[in-house]
Amino acid sequence: MPPVSLPKLIVRPDAAASHLLFLLPVAKTLPRDLPERARWQAVLKRRDLKAEELAKSPLAIDLEDGCRAACVMVDEAKPRFERLTALRKAVMLLLDEAPTGLAIVPLDVSDDAVRDAAYVALINAVPLPAKKKKPAKALQALTILAPHAGEADFGQVVALAEANVLARQLTALPPNELPPAAYRRRIRDLAKARRWGIEEFDYRKLKKMGAGAFCAVAQGSAHEDAAIVHLTYKPRNARQHVALVGKGICFDTGGHNLKPARYMAGMHEDMNGSAVALGILHAAQALKLPVALDVWLAIAHNHLSPEAYTQGDVVTALDGTTIEVVHTDAEGRMVLADTLVLATKAKPDLTIDFATLTGSMVSALGNRYSGVFASDRDLAHRAARAGTASGERVCVFPMDEDYEAALDSKVADIKQCTLTGDADHILAARFLRRFVGESPWLHVDLSACNCEGGLGAVATGLTGFGVAWGLTLLAASGAE
Repeated sequence: MPPVSLPKLIVRPDAAASHLLFLLPVAKTLPRDLPERARWQAVLKRRDLKAEELAKSPLAIDLEDGCRAACVMVDEAKPRFERLTALRKAVMLLLDEAPTGLAIVPLDVSDDAVRDAAYVALINAVPLPAKKKKPAKALQALTILAPHAGEADFGQVVALAEANVLARQLTALPPNELPPAAYRRRIRDLAKARRWGIEEFDYRKLKKMGAGAFCAVAQGSAHEDAAIVHLTYKPRNARQHVALVGKGICFDTGGHNLKPARYMAGMHEDMNGSAVALGILHAAQALKLPVALDVWLAIAHNHLSPEAYTQGDVVTALDGTTIEVVHTDAEGRMVLADTLVLATKAKPDLTIDFATLTGSMVSALGNRYSGVFASDRDLAHRAARAGTASGERVCVFPMDEDYEAALDSKVADIKQCTLTGDADHILAARFLRRFVGESPWLHVDLSACNCEGGLGAVATGLTGFGVAWGLTLLAASGAE
């Protein structure tokens, strides 16, 4: 798999470009050094806008020399999500014209504002995979007009942008291009290019090991293609050991409890949790974070066939827990159960799983937040702080022990879920909690993985949500 190709990043004091993004500080008037200031004022007057409203509603005009320019005020007092949203609106006023070059012109704003603008421009300048006769044009060069900075000052921006784009590109691939076998080949290519350690637990090996929860899902399709893939990154200066777990269901039909067409559409995106984990691994290595990572990806299909698992089956997970199958469309928690057992064997300092797991989380939050469950209060606070700092907002949910009474089974140690669906996102977290033991653990239900119209920094429906959040959390862990 070729590396993510971002526009060339150039940092210099001055340059010519056909498309310009002016970053302004919040003020009641436009700065005097803004080119063609009178024209901007005229546009504001025509639209009955005050200058400070540029912090929420950026504007674009054509300058006398034919250049296209956009103006946005960066309000440092606002939450980062709001700042990124305003920057995305401004950038898209320019990128919608498919330019070959774009220049960011800061006028008395902070270095953080410039880095945020560069990040937003980079992640939105790379088209997602599509099969069209006339492919979308990618931005070729992004120039930062910063006299006192160099390319090295934007290393973190580039690494995070590459990680976000990687996660979104993988998730956008159609299901006929990314079945489990092809996905595993891509992961092998990534591991080889980035020198990650890799071990693949295929179906036969997992069956022999006793991973009955994973194999129950995998047996419904070409199960020899399914596997739990283990990637490792171990820097010498590691201060923390973190396990990342990602749900990698390459297509989810619902199995015997078949989804209707409306809900089956887009189910090739059900591997998004694994793509997020891969993105985090890529960026952590690029940034040389002092965190050792074990990444566990549960890769399979959830298909309908005579061999597929059915309601009423009782299967035994890798840790010996017996599970009563209640609904075959609750396959995510099944594959994650065995994967979490493997991930926590080495007793990492923290385990984080990412999954597009439940429709009830989307019902609870919509697509603008993702839900988080934490094994303790301190982790919950850390997760929320990472959401605020990264601009990828999370809401922490309860998972008190008494919820688990709904999962009591007469024939097994635990039910997979209930048929009523009440609080299914919480019940799923309680179910998964059984397979991590006493390990510190965060579960991220990615309800914000796809948001129509874009979200925060990202203009596409596919958001890559979780990459920036995870990197922010890991960076804080490595600094401890």
